[in-house]
Amino acid sequence: MALDRWIALILLGICLVYGYTAWFTMDASLAPFMKRNPIWPSTFPKVLSVLAIGACLVILSGIEKSEPKEAEIDYRRLHEYKLGQAIVLLALMVAYALCLRPVGFIISTTAFLFFGSFVLGERKWILMISVAVIATMIVWYLVQEVLGIYMRPLPGIFGG
Repeated sequence: MALDRWIALILLGICLVYGYTAWFTMDASLAPFMKRNPIWPSTFPKVLSVLAIGACLVILSGIEKSEPKEAEIDYRRLHEYKLGQAIVLLALMVAYALCLRPVGFIISTTAFLFFGSFVLGERKWILMISVAVIATMIVWYLVQEVLGIYMRPLPGIFGG
């Protein structure tokens, strides 16, 4: 079985567990007044699980396959790909998730975007810093002011 089908099989298992949780366990703890709403907190996870299961089944069945291309991933040559970048980006994502509350949204998101672009090969420092700061501030403004969801912008020692 090809590498993409193995990955789809693993993702199918994860999506089935996620779908079971969304369909059967999330709705049991709803308050009585929320059970009359047309959209529940589990609506998006239900839709997401159905779409993900469908996508995994399409990949497993091979419907999306056309003629074989030379650019496909060969699992026997994984050592030739840039796995170091992928692993460092995954480590950056974990560090970002762990630093989000104690460091604050603005500093941790700016640092994640800056170091992520550095890992991917960008070396224009001014561009990297300006894009990271502008993107962070736009996202923080949209979440904080437009959606009304409070996110700690700075660490607690700076008054965040």
